[in-house]
Amino acid sequence: MDSLITASARALAAGDTLNALKHVALRDDPPALALRGIAMAQLGEHARARELLRTAARRFGAHEDLSRARCIVAEAEIAMIMRDFGTSPRALMTAMTTLEAHGDRANAMQGRLITARKHLLLGRLKDAEDILRQLDIASLALPLVAVAELTVAELSLRLLRIGDAQEALARAQKAADRAQVPVLHQEVLEARTAFNRPAARKIHKGEERTLPLDEVATLLASDTLVIDACRHGLVSGETWLPLARRPILFALVRALAEAWPNDVDRSALIACAFRTRHFDESHRVRLRVEIGRLRALIAPLARIEATEHGFLLRPNKQCSVVLLAPPVDGDEGALIALLSDGVPWSTSALALALGASQRTVQRALAALESAGQVRSIGRGRAQRWLAPPLTEFTTILLLPVALSIT
Repeated sequence: MDSLITASARALAAGDTLNALKHVALRDDPPALALRGIAMAQLGEHARARELLRTAARRFGAHEDLSRARCIVAEAEIAMIMRDFGTSPRALMTAMTTLEAHGDRANAMQGRLITARKHLLLGRLKDAEDILRQLDIASLALPLVAVAELTVAELSLRLLRIGDAQEALARAQKAADRAQVPVLHQEVLEARTAFNRPAARKIHKGEERTLPLDEVATLLASDTLVIDACRHGLVSGETWLPLARRPILFALVRALAEAWPNDVDRSALIACAFRTRHFDESHRVRLRVEIGRLRALIAPLARIEATEHGFLLRPNKQCSVVLLAPPVDGDEGALIALLSDGVPWSTSALALALGASQRTVQRALAALESAGQVRSIGRGRAQRWLAPPLTEFTTILLLPVALSIT
């Protein structure tokens, strides 16, 4: 490695991006291209950085597989920042294997951390948790320790493990202080503010109030029968009954919980579950069928009793019934939460994160754009979407999740 490459690498490590570029700006050999790519990424020019790293990876010779693997890891991080989830993970897995074979544990761990953060963005919490459990975080460099602990904190928040999240944030704060990286300090600060923001709405006996994350966790851990409209299920103590894949049944139990301790008229249940105001005898028959299915599913926690006018939800234990609603009503809550992170998203990435079709996401974006809640930049395949930051409440319970509460 020549002196200019060495000087550029040291400048990048110290956060001096402009001086790093000065050393290699006029060179087009693979090491210089790789360093320029990393520098451009630090300056926020992600598309150009990705192009430089791809070119560098192609130009490294057959005997330079270690350098090529490092470029692939760096490119994978940029792809995650750009919310490009369409690439195959095979190249990154191969690169991590190469790095480990050459004894470069730091970059191999970086690759695993990138994969874990990608799973978090896509709501694959179990996959992210499995990867983080295998990481030896204490052995990483200080900036990576801070990023890893922030990732652990976000995972814990998504799972409502408030104590674990606070401990991870404390470790991230300590690592960021020692690393003296301002961006990491800001990320830790933003994560800490999530604890004090309203996270959900508690609806009980017709009264509504907002709850921060710690109160949400306390409520879910109690013996109260909670109909969780944030994650679409029922929870009481350690028992969790998911209904995310049974939207009609969940709509029925949500309506019953919102009216508790009173009953709900049959016509109101039909309008809520089947989304129609004009119904006939066939709808009444269908309601009886769906109520029967709901009775069987929630039998461990509650029963549904028929009344003169409709149906009533009655918990098995002598406890209250609470509806836990998201801070933003409507099906677009998760979409707004993803867009409010300040990073432009493509419709394909949003569809992957939400588990919906791209056409469904496009229709939702069009509706939100007409309401002034989101905006687009670019045109055609380069079009990306943004939303203003949601500073008044945390988006934790709005984000998509593919894991039941445990």
